[in-house]
Amino acid sequence: MAPSETWTVGGHGGLRLHAQSWLPGGAVRDVIAISHGYAEHGGRYGHLAERLVASGYAVHALDHRGHGRSGGRRALVDRMDHVIEDFQRFVARVRARHSGQRIKLLGHSMGGNVAFGYALRWPEDLSGLILSGPMIGGSLPMVQRAVLRLLSAAAPNTGTIALPPEAVSRDPAVVQAYIADPLVTTGKLAARTVHEMFAAVAGYRDKAPSMNVPVLIQHGEADSLVPIDGMRPVADRIGAADKTVIAYPGLYHEIYNEPEKDAVIEDLLAWLDAHPAP
Repeated sequence: MAPSETWTVGGHGGLRLHAQSWLPGGAVRDVIAISHGYAEHGGRYGHLAERLVASGYAVHALDHRGHGRSGGRRALVDRMDHVIEDFQRFVARVRARHSGQRIKLLGHSMGGNVAFGYALRWPEDLSGLILSGPMIGGSLPMVQRAVLRLLSAAAPNTGTIALPPEAVSRDPAVVQAYIADPLVTTGKLAARTVHEMFAAVAGYRDKAPSMNVPVLIQHGEADSLVPIDGMRPVADRIGAADKTVIAYPGLYHEIYNEPEKDAVIEDLLAWLDAHPAP
């Protein structure tokens, strides 16, 4: 589904960031802001936006710095705090477009890391948090952490971990589209990016009890990119009384792009139905 409009946001350090919106033709039932995963972009959520818009939801997505059509070195997360602050600026613009109402965040993978960090810092902006295969837990061995810390400081663009495209989905068409998408970055993750993502995650388990925003977490049990076992200890400590965790046996990382995506999206819609706009 093509976006209703595209626009720009001024990011940290004056970086120009690309945003897009999918809007229903009639009354807006609720507002959802999407935080996409590493190496991809907001445009890959058009099919999900189509389902949400059909149910009356307004959907807005930001391309994170270094991703998609936004400025910055490709797929480099210079500071996770910068990414989260960029997203806060984006959400402020989204809320202003909808009379200042509280909205819901939907964060996938690295975008789940961003959305979780946002909800800890600015819970008053939100009426709900939706996380898909979120990178909010897990860790690296001590030696690898030390090497990454050194590389991040001395040679931040050094390639480290390679993410296999075939791990995003069991649907071959999704994998081929991912590989062919010129706005998707392939290759090894930069040392700075990996360091920043895991540095943010390191504090989430201890901070999770203070999370009081209603939360939905959806995660594929066969996710090899962000294994579900890393998410569970953090999810277990989330303080919100209103917390739902759904695990999907056999599903890979991009649960909204799996062959079973219709059922997964129906679970999302059911949760949204049960959590109307404030």
